[in-house]
Amino acid sequence: MTTNHLVHETSPYLLQHAHNPVDWYPWGNEAWEKAKQENKLVLVSIGYSSCHWCHVMERESFEDSATAKLMNENYVCIKVDREERPDIDQVYMNAVQLMTGKGGWPLNCFTLPDGRPIYGGTYFPNEAWKEVLVKLHDFYKTNPDTAKQYADELVKGIHQSEPFKIKSTEPKFSSEVLTGMVDNWKKSFDSKEGGPNRAPKFPMPNNYEFLLRYYYFTKDESIQNHVLLTLDKMAFGGVYDQLGGGFARYSTDAQWKVPHFEKMLYDNAQLVTLYSNAYQLTHKKLYKDVVYETLVFIEREMTYEAGGFFSALDADSEGEEGKYYVWKKEELEKLLGEKAKIFFEYFNVNKNGLWEHGNYILLRKETDEEVAKKFSVSVDELLRIISESKKILLAEREKRIRPGLDDKIITSWNAMMIQAYCNAFDVFGEKKFLDAAQKAAEFILKNSSQKDGGIQHHTHPKILSGKPEKESQGFLEDYSFLSEALIALYQSSLDERWLNEAKRLSDYAVKNFYDEQSGMFYYTSKLSAKLISRQKEIMDNVTPSSNSSMARVLFELSLYFEEKNFRKISQRMLNNVMDDMAGYGPYYSNWGILLLNEVFPFHEVAIAGKSAREKLQELNRYYIPNKIIAGSESVSSLVLLQDRFVNGNTMIYICQNNVCKLPVERVSDAVKQLK
Repeated sequence: MTTNHLVHETSPYLLQHAHNPVDWYPWGNEAWEKAKQENKLVLVSIGYSSCHWCHVMERESFEDSATAKLMNENYVCIKVDREERPDIDQVYMNAVQLMTGKGGWPLNCFTLPDGRPIYGGTYFPNEAWKEVLVKLHDFYKTNPDTAKQYADELVKGIHQSEPFKIKSTEPKFSSEVLTGMVDNWKKSFDSKEGGPNRAPKFPMPNNYEFLLRYYYFTKDESIQNHVLLTLDKMAFGGVYDQLGGGFARYSTDAQWKVPHFEKMLYDNAQLVTLYSNAYQLTHKKLYKDVVYETLVFIEREMTYEAGGFFSALDADSEGEEGKYYVWKKEELEKLLGEKAKIFFEYFNVNKNGLWEHGNYILLRKETDEEVAKKFSVSVDELLRIISESKKILLAEREKRIRPGLDDKIITSWNAMMIQAYCNAFDVFGEKKFLDAAQKAAEFILKNSSQKDGGIQHHTHPKILSGKPEKESQGFLEDYSFLSEALIALYQSSLDERWLNEAKRLSDYAVKNFYDEQSGMFYYTSKLSAKLISRQKEIMDNVTPSSNSSMARVLFELSLYFEEKNFRKISQRMLNNVMDDMAGYGPYYSNWGILLLNEVFPFHEVAIAGKSAREKLQELNRYYIPNKIIAGSESVSSLVLLQDRFVNGNTMIYICQNNVCKLPVERVSDAVKQLK
């Protein structure tokens, strides 16, 4: 069997390519030195393990011996797992977008021997790929000076592509910016199916977190209606795994019907948080069901027994996208017997659910009450039949060949899952949710911490069991998301060590990532190995940007620790992006949450006394997003709790900008002060 230089890696994506006839190298000095010595162009090919079109290009091109021969003779070929090295992906994605106006994965970027890009694209069919390989090699051999001039211009473009303007004026925050942002955004709402009025549709959970909060302050019913419509449609759609729980990465159509079947940890973490918060606002049973089912899926398929969470499940199994999740009608009839009739109506085993090749995607169109009425049964009886049917089908599905599991443990994505468990605990009070969050936080801090106080971006069960470890310097998202998670864990548990860890990590980030000149944070540490460009991640996307996350962390920590410099940095960051927010709402939603905090009342809630946890649990029944929590059952030195402990009583203090209202004992009275 052919092997190449990837055979010793731990990344599932790199190992997928370890037996290609292409002589792949991992990113590192060996590959770059070879390119310089042999004066060869470099192919930087970037993807991830659950990427469907990455698999297609591998089958068509990278496993083809004739194509591999062209690649090996004329190029040094480097494979990169974008989830391990998002910094590399950022640089070359930026380059390809500048060259072609679009991007995606697989990402294939050709560079000079020094790493400067000259050509690139995404997926290429094999014949087109071979043509590119021949023409680009000939061009470089005959026009090396032209290639270098083009690389110079492209790198200059990469340096100048940061989507913000440095502002030196004092911040002046106004709700008018938010109004303009939402008014423009409304024009792209899909009023029938929820989400944006286009396909494909990504869940974009942070968008709806912002819109829920915007509704809370403005009482704009059209915003609430859009958010709840979107959540209903996603929960009923094929994008949600109706049998096993959890969401696919996106829907390929506008109806949330046909998913791109891969399941990512970061999507499911954020959606658990979103549906928990939506339940807190509405008490809608559907949202609770989604949270519980998704967390069952996370526990069953994405949790490492020692703690922490795996990264992703592949879209494909047995070389076919979605094969693990779809069903033939005859198969369902045989398995379900007399239950099939109700099951078919409930999950649309009809023209609505029909996909391709006679396969059905399970999805919903009607409520429990509507289906029960059709069959003249009670809702309880309906749900009993559906529950029994799901158990039968899940057991049968388990016999199938499973999609591939990417078992990397990524710090930033784990942080989002820790926060999700905290949010679910706050809303539903299930102790097992808090236990899972604490176990994962302990795991990450134990296994990802570095000697200098920093953290790694990822680890892997093989590394933890003794395999030699490669450098895995943490990125800004690891510090910001983990700090957010630890703040959430403090607010759920009232254990101050989590808050102190968040402060320590944020101090480290300010020291090693902050750019005093621009007022923003670099994505990479000043201690990291240098790339051709040191990027700043500004715009929010399927996950919040690391800069918006960091700005929100600094805002909250400034209140907990009276760190005026943290608040100053946070406000400067927000000021830098404010002019762009109105026109691009979906890509500034996390910044929008921070702006809501600045222009509307934001409260510090301090609960001191022996019943602090019980009072906190009662308070968490209410959707009140404009607050942070400090609490203790004993005397605390935390700024927000100083001189607030009174023996025999549990007092609740509602404060804003260091000014507090009269303390109260009843949660209902505290809620009135918060409204």
